[in-house]
Formats: sequence, C-alpha cells, structure tokens
Amino acid sequence: MPTVALFVTCLVDAFRPSVGMAAIKLLEDAGCEVVVPEGQTCCGQPGYNSGERAAAITIARRVVAMLEPYEYVVVPSGSCGGMIAKHYPELFVDDAEWGLRAKAVAKKTHELTAFLTGGLGITSVTARFPAKATYHDSCSALREMGVRAQPRKLLGTVEGLTLTELSERDACCGFGGTFAVKYPDISNAIVEKKTADVAATGAELLISGDMGCLLNMAGKLKREGSKVQVRHVAEVLTGMTELPAIGEARRP
Repeated sequence: MPTVALFVTCLVDAFRPSVGMAAIKLLEDAGCEVVVPEGQTCCGQPGYNSGERAAAITIARRVVAMLEPYEYVVVPSGSCGGMIAKHYPELFVDDAEWGLRAKAVAKKTHELTAFLTGGLGITSVTARFPAKATYHDSCSALREMGVRAQPRKLLGTVEGLTLTELSERDACCGFGGTFAVKYPDISNAIVEKKTADVAATGAELLISGDMGCLLNMAGKLKREGSKVQVRHVAEVLTGMTELPAIGEARRP
C-alpha cells in the first residue's frame, strides 16, 4: 500500500476543504494510505512570484522537511504542485544540501489526476454526475506538470457527464496568482474571454483542477449572472455534490 502525503494547499484549506476530502477519498479508494502532514502552510508561490526569494526559500525549507518522510506527495492543484516539483529545486541551485533535498521531494510530487492515472493506473471512477460540462486547463497544470489528458480520462467515466471542449482550452483564465492583484483590469479582460468561451459551449458545469482558477472564474460568472456551476475535478470524480458549487451561497 503506497503511502501518500496530501499537500492540501492553502486555497483548498481556506475556501474549499471538501476538495481535500474528495482527494483523500480518491486516493484511499485507489488503495493508498493517505497522510495529511500537520503544520502545512502556503507552498511559497506568492512570495516567489513577487520576487521575495528569501521568504520563498524559508517556506520551501519547511515544506521540504515536512514532506521528506513520505513515499509520494500528491497535490490537488497543478499550481502548487508545479511550485514544489519545478521551482523548489531552482530556489536551492546554490545550496548543495538543500538542493538535493528539494530535488528528492520534487521527484515524488504529483498532481492528483496524474498520480491516479499514471502512478496508480486508475482508469475509471464510479461517480455519477449528470451534467453537460467543460474543462479548464490551468496554466501551471498544463505547462509545468503536463496535465491534460489525465483528468479528461477519468471524467469520461463519470456516469451522466458529457464533456464539451472550450474553443481555447489552453488560454489562461486571468488569475495567475498575484497577477490578478497587481493587474486587475487585465485579469478581468482575460477572464471575460474565458467565461464567454464557457458560455459558447452550452455547458452547465465548469471543471478545473486549480482552486485559484476556479475562484477567479466562479467570481466572474457570478458577476455576469451566469447559472454555470463551478467545481473542482476531485469533487466531480467522487460525486461529492452535497455542497453548493464554488462561488454559490452556502445552504442554511
């Protein structure tokens, strides 16, 4: 039984803990022993993207030390997964000891759907979710972690789910972490094109694997008065739909 450390991510922890629970269910159903290491914090990406290298290194050391004992590290986010797997080694390029430690953790870090399909050989799920849906590829998941076919492969086995592709499925949603804060007008223009693309598919459900993208797109859809639901891929793959969609008001 493989032992997996789930790196929950701060956005999941703060805004959508159900994604973490869904990820645990998927991994346990696949035969993994799942551990959620205590003391998790941000992966350091906001500081890294803002040029705060010293702060990012401090956080990276803490995360590397925390994740070293485990056989695998799985992240329900291509963005945070990409930070650990691709950028941590770059942070320690001038530090021989921490460079080796960061590379070791990076090598065993995987995005959730990629690990399920590639690492564990999972080809189907038993969930049911009747809906016409479309899928957004986050920039980090696609370009840093090589995630494209994996979520679609699993979503294709969800009973009742029909997936229609966006015309520009490789296009950014405009979030970009601190980019949306620094350049809100540009971010809004980008996400406006994305929501128009979503509307053109006729989808009633928008799925992605990154909470940052999901929160950004859900916010724009809500401001536009759209009825499109927004959910994380892990929630759909487990059929965990008891909570309102992302961006919707919680039921009393």
